[in-house]
Amino acid sequence: MRLEKSVVRFFTRAMTLTLALVVCTALPVAALACPFCSAPSLTLSEQVAQADVSVLVQWAKGKQGDSEAGDVGSTTYKIVEVMNAGDQSLAKGDDIELPRYRSGKEGDLFLLLGTKGTELEWGSPIEITETGFNYVRQAPSPEAAALVRLTYFVQFLEYPDELISNDAYAEFANAPYKDIVPLANELPREQVREWLEDDDVAPTRLGLYGMLLGLCGNSEDAALMKEMILHTTNDFRLGIDGVMGGYLLLTGEEGLAVIDEHKLANRDVAFSETYAAMQALRFMWTYGDRIDKERLRESMRILLDRAELADLVIADLARWEDWSIIDRLMKLYGAEGYEIPSIKRAIVRYMLVASKNKPEDGQDDLHVAKAEEYLNQLREQDPKTVQQAERFFFVN
Repeated sequence: MRLEKSVVRFFTRAMTLTLALVVCTALPVAALACPFCSAPSLTLSEQVAQADVSVLVQWAKGKQGDSEAGDVGSTTYKIVEVMNAGDQSLAKGDDIELPRYRSGKEGDLFLLLGTKGTELEWGSPIEITETGFNYVRQAPSPEAAALVRLTYFVQFLEYPDELISNDAYAEFANAPYKDIVPLANELPREQVREWLEDDDVAPTRLGLYGMLLGLCGNSEDAALMKEMILHTTNDFRLGIDGVMGGYLLLTGEEGLAVIDEHKLANRDVAFSETYAAMQALRFMWTYGDRIDKERLRESMRILLDRAELADLVIADLARWEDWSIIDRLMKLYGAEGYEIPSIKRAIVRYMLVASKNKPEDGQDDLHVAKAEEYLNQLREQDPKTVQQAERFFFVN
């Protein structure tokens, strides 16, 4: 029985770490990119802005090489339109020959970007449609105001041309949350709602659409999001954390009570759902102003009962300066289910943070003395773990 429990705990912990890696962008880089989007990538407009030359070309002909002779072949493209010639002499109808054979058929369109060094160097051709080229050509430059840029790209988020829709999504993935918020009045609310309900929409986008609906939605949208959140499933649902975040933006503490009951306190829900709710709490702590900070701490404290999440929860509560749990953590140290080294280290680091959290004049500093006392006890009781925790411990 003990062995079975250890195996279950091992795989649960492995899942925790995997989920943390999947969604880690929602926290450390939250200030730099959309909290519920996939990792940022270089968009087409950014690539064009960085290039010295950009042209639309069509495949004209290709010559296959001979690998044994070291010949990579060549491909010839004919310029259809010049977007930016820089200081180069380029005109419609000119041929551009690139080393290496690339298969294609006459008339296939590509975006070619060149960088000027000692000579012009062309990058790999980007297959594109005429519509896609016009989309890139008309896009606001990266230097344009965020509201102008995002207002342009939002209309292409579910465009039929996959290159266009993926690029528009990447623009949002790159955008800080503070740049997305002013877009609320410009968002196509009904369209965003349809995207959220559409089974054909890529699951990776649901987090963004949930957040966007939270910014522009109404009580009917909140009801829809609640229904989605409470849907019973054991599957891992990409983007449900963003739906929860959007729901909390619309409903505040009333919605948080729903999350508490059904996702944080309910042991029967899938672990991934609980983790998604935890991400939504973090989002609201960092960005939301609808829910009081102490109320968010109260919700996060529920998860201390989940040993598989305890080290992450303890770290968050230390960062949130929740010193109400200091005695409870000392009792949990080494208790059954909490004897895992990562949890012990998290508790030690919590005590280290608390001991260095000198309050402003007139504020209660009881936690400082308690933390110092508990640290001394732990140094005697478990010196090895304390040393490990202190080794890479930094306080800003």
